[in-house]
Amino acid sequence: MKIGIIGGTGMIGHHIALQAQLHQHELVIIHRESSNLDRILDLHFESRIADLNDRGALIKSLSDLDGVVNTGAYYPTVPKPIEQELKTARLQMQFFIDAVRESKVQKALYVGGPIAIPPQPSGKIDEARIYEQHPEHGSAYLQVKWLMDKMARDAANNGIPIVIGLPGMCFGEFDHAPTTGQLITSLAKKELPAVINGLQNCIYTGDAGRGLLYALEKGKAGERYLIGGVNTDMKSIVEVICKTAKIAAPEKTLSIKIAKLISKFEETRYAIFRGKLPKLSSTALTVLSQGQHFQMRKAERELGFKAELDLEAMIFRAYQWFNKEGYIE
Repeated sequence: MKIGIIGGTGMIGHHIALQAQLHQHELVIIHRESSNLDRILDLHFESRIADLNDRGALIKSLSDLDGVVNTGAYYPTVPKPIEQELKTARLQMQFFIDAVRESKVQKALYVGGPIAIPPQPSGKIDEARIYEQHPEHGSAYLQVKWLMDKMARDAANNGIPIVIGLPGMCFGEFDHAPTTGQLITSLAKKELPAVINGLQNCIYTGDAGRGLLYALEKGKAGERYLIGGVNTDMKSIVEVICKTAKIAAPEKTLSIKIAKLISKFEETRYAIFRGKLPKLSSTALTVLSQGQHFQMRKAERELGFKAELDLEAMIFRAYQWFNKEGYIE
């Protein structure tokens, strides 16, 4: 297959690309003009410039591809009004759907967020659970991920060959931003005085890349696949990180109520005065506190996927990469 990866310079996209090479697929990296391609010198690829905000360029970039993976889907970073967040997410997702349709790509994979699945009060979430209506009272991150998940499912129902992959919290190499790896770097530098506890499913990003590629290769259009690893919680993750970094774990636990007040204060301060971005954004708070345990039978049954690395191994590999790249001083 000739596979295009949107967001291939990011952590998940890079790992999918590595797996695509192992599977001997022809690789096309679709990226913004400003992207740093030095980050992916270990890949052999064709470069195509496009942006999820540019419908025409996106359609052109998908020409002659057999498959495409969108790992660059929108999520809130800088605090903005929710209407603006949803408008951006809707526009970018529609352009992606249009590009898949117009270019006649045989199979597309949208990499979304498991938060688009409603929480299971007891037990584990599975792919069949959906919100019956717009979750109006959730964070911007929840609403954006719900919207794009719904758009992908609706597009598939209308004949667009889109599969949905939902990876757990990823830890691994190539997290340049960093994203989830900020938990590792902040703890290692002793910048995190307290822990926000909550359920999580964690996965080594190399395993996630393999599972997501399987979703593109073997998944059925319109179907969701939870690509998960280890069902755990934030307290256990923090303990493993601190053990790996050989430092004491924070003793304080921050309640969700207090964390929300801190997040709201910091985002309001930023909205009025700008300056430094909030240390605890509503997106970060949602990711840390609203995770869920996964039921992972569907990916194993239909894709033949099962994660290999345990929590200690994935944290160790991520920590070693951050240390080597100079993120931890």
